[in-house]
Amino acid sequence: MRRYREETLAFLHDFALPFDNNPAERDLHMRKVRQKVSGGFRSQAGAEALCRIRGELASARKQGHNVLFALQQAFLAQPLNLAPTPE
Repeated sequence: MRRYREETLAFLHDFALPFDNNPAERDLHMRKVRQKVSGGFRSQAGAEALCRIRGELASARKQGHNVLFALQQAFLAQPLNLAPTPE
């Protein structure tokens, strides 16, 4: 921590920064909860489907889309374009 003190404590000086840096871990959390509660997935395809759906919803949310609208568009076979935009 001494080596990266400024980077580690940057959130104390800039309140716009999150105090943690683990959005990817939070995205995976629900999958692990589901696995623990149900004792696992019935099939590899089921696990992959859940991960794909959760990933799409997380991407929609992070890009500022309404999650219910994103789901509706997916069911209408008109999914949102959630590809990253070049900077």
